[in-house]
Amino acid sequence: MSSDGPEKDRKATAVTEHEDSDKWALLVADLQRKVDEQEQAHYSATVLMQARNPTNLGRMDSPDGYAVITGPCGDTMEIYLRCDGGVIQEAKFMTDGCGTSLASGNMLTTMVLGMALDDANRVSPRDLLVALDGLPDESTHCAHLAVNTLRKAIENARHAGSLGAV
Repeated sequence: MSSDGPEKDRKATAVTEHEDSDKWALLVADLQRKVDEQEQAHYSATVLMQARNPTNLGRMDSPDGYAVITGPCGDTMEIYLRCDGGVIQEAKFMTDGCGTSLASGNMLTTMVLGMALDDANRVSPRDLLVALDGLPDESTHCAHLAVNTLRKAIENARHAGSLGAV
């Protein structure tokens, strides 16, 4: 056996590991491409953007209004509101639900920023669906869950007295 035998074996092993790593990376990239294609076939670009990049996801300490509702599908939505003079200054949400729950919560909390409570209370599930560029029929309940949670958060803020009757 030559003195470069073990070194040659290490190099061959490294090359094989690198080739295996490349194969896995290609497999993962192909799988991700297929998932992306399926999502794009079912959801609007707006829904995908809202679900993948939720800017209002999070909880809030000492909100002026808060509500949590579990929908018929089992998803839970929480909405937190911070208001000043009856106007929503900050809105956050949390959900343990699917991507359409994420998209619905994020879009809704974005829509109501800067709105008077009365105006925010009038946002309908249909308004949210239009803003999302639609949802598949089997996912429209997510828009209803988000809007119902918002309305309960507004109601709770009013009952807490922190905002007075609006």
